[in-house]
Amino acid sequence: MTRSHPLAHPVRGALLEAAVAAALALAAVAAQAANYPVTAEQASTAQQVAQAGVPLSELAPNAPDTHTVKPGDTLWDISKLFLKSPWRWPELWGMNLEQIRNPHLIFPGQVLSLEKKDGRARLLVGQPIGGAPEVTVRLSPRVRAGALGGALSSIPLNLIEPFLNEAVIHETDELLLAPRIVATTEDQVLMSPGNLAYVRGDLGQERQYRLFREARPMLDPTSNEVLGFESTYLGTAEYLRPGEVRTAADGKSEIIPATFVVTAVRQEVGVGDRLAPVPPRQFTNYVPHAPQAPIAGQIVSIYPEGLTAGKNQIVALSRGAVDGMELGAVLELWRDGRTVADRTDSSRTQVRLPNERNGTLFVFRVFKRMSYALIMSASQPVRPGDRFAQP
Repeated sequence: MTRSHPLAHPVRGALLEAAVAAALALAAVAAQAANYPVTAEQASTAQQVAQAGVPLSELAPNAPDTHTVKPGDTLWDISKLFLKSPWRWPELWGMNLEQIRNPHLIFPGQVLSLEKKDGRARLLVGQPIGGAPEVTVRLSPRVRAGALGGALSSIPLNLIEPFLNEAVIHETDELLLAPRIVATTEDQVLMSPGNLAYVRGDLGQERQYRLFREARPMLDPTSNEVLGFESTYLGTAEYLRPGEVRTAADGKSEIIPATFVVTAVRQEVGVGDRLAPVPPRQFTNYVPHAPQAPIAGQIVSIYPEGLTAGKNQIVALSRGAVDGMELGAVLELWRDGRTVADRTDSSRTQVRLPNERNGTLFVFRVFKRMSYALIMSASQPVRPGDRFAQP
């Protein structure tokens, strides 16, 4: 059955179009890796919207007049104070295309003031100087490829950083061919940091390895099609000694496995678990934005394993790069309406309740056919099978 999106409304559509244009321009200037195509018309719209600010109707009901930035604040947190939709902060900050990175150069101690004029609102950056009235600071533009020191991040990076190299989805079940633990010292069932593990398989020159449980297929909740293979992260190990094949005293060949020491354990590690080299640490200054094109799908699973999830937890999505999913995409969570019996009807007619918005997702890792997202908000527990769509 085809259902119309609850936000299909001419006014909201116009606002969304402007928001998307602003976000696209932001992404184009902020991160070369994103490579978002921005047309001249989109850039013009983005500049006009950003300089104009947001309509007063888009402000949060209790938006403060000022806010002093505190350590630990993020752009998302601050924008949530002022806006109903915090991912629309590029408009709120009243930026132009030359100063598009200004919010990333906001620091703790600075004072933000909400300016309301002609039915719209903008956020100004000010700094108290010796008790004198606040002076608006015009920040010079700057683009950085790495982390931004003490400046505010867009979202709480501490929540997703552990998953950037740990949560992995493979296109094929390639871990079946990865090096594997074949034995432990004194036949330990479960391993701890400092324990030795003996490994067989093709090993490279790397010294540091990640430990994974055998991958499990990830199925599309609707079609049951295999979208990828998720490997649960277990910990890390360091390569100590290579293995070898040597001739024993009786003339027979002996297989000597390589020796590793377990350096960290996140979950139980044992015989049969797989190894993969630790990749270089990646740092990305994420830019929250609406998807460039309509996209919808379902929650495939809760990472690492779970039946339900809530705010600040990680979920796997049934859409990836081939579907148009982008890093930094903001998505809305939806719960399908329940089927209930009408108790006011003597025949107990079954009725289907409307689908309800449940929260917001932020996409931080994109694979070919799947993605990982952080739950930014959720009013009800999130379950596999729940739906998402563009805001």
